[in-house]
Amino acid sequence: MINFLEEAISIKEELIAWRRDFHENPELGFEEVRTSRVIKEFLNKEGIPFVEAAKTGIVATIKGGKEGKTIALRADIDALPIQDKKTCEYSSKVQGKMHACGHDAHTTILLGAAKLLNKHKESLNGNVKLLFEPAEETIGGAPFMIKEGALENPHVDGIIGLHVNESLRAGEIKVKKGVVNAASNPFTIKVKGKGGHGAEPHNTVDPIVIASHLVLALQPLVSREISPVNPAVVTVGSINGGFAQNVIPDEVELKGIIRTMTKEDRAYAVKRIEEIAKGIASTFRGDCTIQIEESYPCLYNNDDMVDIVRTSAETIIGKENIYEQTAPFMGVESFAYFAMERNAAFYFLGIGNKEKGINKPIHNALFDIDENALQVGVAIQCQSAFNYLTRG
Repeated sequence: MINFLEEAISIKEELIAWRRDFHENPELGFEEVRTSRVIKEFLNKEGIPFVEAAKTGIVATIKGGKEGKTIALRADIDALPIQDKKTCEYSSKVQGKMHACGHDAHTTILLGAAKLLNKHKESLNGNVKLLFEPAEETIGGAPFMIKEGALENPHVDGIIGLHVNESLRAGEIKVKKGVVNAASNPFTIKVKGKGGHGAEPHNTVDPIVIASHLVLALQPLVSREISPVNPAVVTVGSINGGFAQNVIPDEVELKGIIRTMTKEDRAYAVKRIEEIAKGIASTFRGDCTIQIEESYPCLYNNDDMVDIVRTSAETIIGKENIYEQTAPFMGVESFAYFAMERNAAFYFLGIGNKEKGINKPIHNALFDIDENALQVGVAIQCQSAFNYLTRG
């Protein structure tokens, strides 16, 4: 029996070095040239064949000693446009860029899992694919990787991903069956009126008034039209219009986002926002154009895959350190694209440590991780892949 936790602990210093190197040298979506080079250098050193995908992404394959299924493990590799405000030896060296979402840890964990699984490849009844996804924080590299064949040759049967979570301690995880993350639809509404003098509003069609009514009219879509047991959010995050105190402008632009948890609610919200915007604009003698993007889908976990992760994690951290995610997160995750194509499990890995002051949320300028979580993540990923391929 392979003791993956013991082996992961044996490469702890290597894991920390990788993670700190990535943290010091963050790169944004589709700009991960250095990150990609470091990953490829590692794969070459380990003798793991790979191909490039989605510009800066990488798909590598560990071929097992026997024929069998193929399990994929995925990590995202991009950073965020945030200034790192931590004071430590591995703070970001790049102005205005930071691994504030833990993708440096995700990448490190996948490298560690690759190292250990490659070491034991003769014991695998099948293959392990390693997916290093770029641009998760922007448009998502996943759909591009899928289009370029990342889930084929060999055909991927199941896939596992993880995300760090500061509300859990290092050595804990959280899992959930069913829907895990929301779908998102960013939207832009341009309200068109007729500009004029602020002292003569009767000679104008005021787009600011129309926009104000529109913001309020969108809220009952959630509170009165979508079932209260289905989480949904409609947020208007930006309003731009006008340039002087005594001038009514011709146009106002609103930007926002829809978050839903079911395909049906997603389609309904998109339809109703278009109807509401046109109706409000028409009521006040104006017009509008509406652009609603089809962004990340809902992330659905497969029950059997979640059971594999849970059982595997029990071997590594014990049943007492595995928590149930009671409700879906309203945030989005591009792993959802992979989960739409294959049976998937996505779980949350604890990286918090209040005693060390490591409790800042993701996307925060002071975000950090308890690096003891790296070995735990490596061990759980390895055990999950191994159990998937060797089960009866």
